Amino acid sequence: MSATRFVAINLLAAVVAVIALLMIAIGWLKGYTKHGKEVVIPAVTGMTQQEAEIVLRANELYLVIVDSTYSDKAPLGTVVEQTPPAESHAKPDRPVYVVMNARTRRMIPLPELHDVSYRQADATLRSLGLKVSNVLYEPSLYPDNVLDVRDGTTSLEAGTRLPEGSGVTLVIGRKQGNKMVTVPALLGMSLSQARSKLLSIGLTIGAYTYDEEPTPETLEEYIIYRQSPTEGAALQEGSTVNIMLSTNLERAITTDDSQSEEKFF
Repeated sequence: MSATRFVAINLLAAVVAVIALLMIAIGWLKGYTKHGKEVVIPAVTGMTQQEAEIVLRANELYLVIVDSTYSDKAPLGTVVEQTPPAESHAKPDRPVYVVMNARTRRMIPLPELHDVSYRQADATLRSLGLKVSNVLYEPSLYPDNVLDVRDGTTSLEAGTRLPEGSGVTLVIGRKQGNKMVTVPALLGMSLSQARSKLLSIGLTIGAYTYDEEPTPETLEEYIIYRQSPTEGAALQEGSTVNIMLSTNLERAITTDDSQSEEKFF
């Protein structure tokens, strides 16, 4: 066999091999990409993870969770967003990416809002995932400041845990009136009880101190053992009453509330 013929045969064999490889690659790519075959993406928003997986598998697709959030506009534990959107087209065996609504609501500690402005309180609550559901106004020396935070009619102290998305009632100060009111007895009450009592007659809590610094866990154990002005005093509507608190029940019972205000605060 001549050298020329040998080279020609080898070249022809190489060309045939390349063509064969190209045909195999094209066939594999068509199979891999499912050339010419598409499926319609079903809507899975509002479904639980298990329901969405079943529906997607039935349509030759599969579920991938990319994020979790909380929305009070959708049932807990359901799909709130999907990509690609429903009714779009995709190749079989492709993922559908979803955002799930949380299965449970986060519990958020209530921040300290007393004596801050309404605008600041509203912004703080929103940033934490809470909201203002109602606003009440009471006379105060400090108009537009938060006098109380309530769940319905119950006063809430800072640190109280609320489900994400919950709304609270803010009691906001307004201009003082000319009405005179009588100071009630506050001894033995908790801070929240005293705040509610005073607000109900047009007064507010002023300065309050503890004989020992409380923790969020022990806050509700403290009760008032001294107040100024004392029970029966007459104050202009919107005025404040100062109090001192302790966990020592005996001290609360035996304290002589007639002591001078100079010794008091």
